[in-house]
Amino acid sequence: MGCLEAMRPEVVLAQCSFREAREYIRKHVREHYEVEPGYRIFDVHILGVPPLYVGVEGDHVVFPYTKPCHGTFVVKAAGGDEIGRLRERKGK
Repeated sequence: MGCLEAMRPEVVLAQCSFREAREYIRKHVREHYEVEPGYRIFDVHILGVPPLYVGVEGDHVVFPYTKPCHGTFVVKAAGGDEIGRLRERKGK
């Protein structure tokens, strides 16, 4: 799945800085994982200044998404296989 908009994610925080996105996820999402810039989730690459966080909330993932010319957003989308990939990384 390459188009995030086709997934109809919930926008949790709009037009924020990389730092605001990071802090929101770190403070509001209990289960979160640090990922490197360029980490692929749903076939889109996460952009930003490290550290970057991706959170798991139930069966959803919460992550920063930067759309050129529109800014950075924190979005929440159905997680599917991405949740397992994130949890697996923790053990490495």
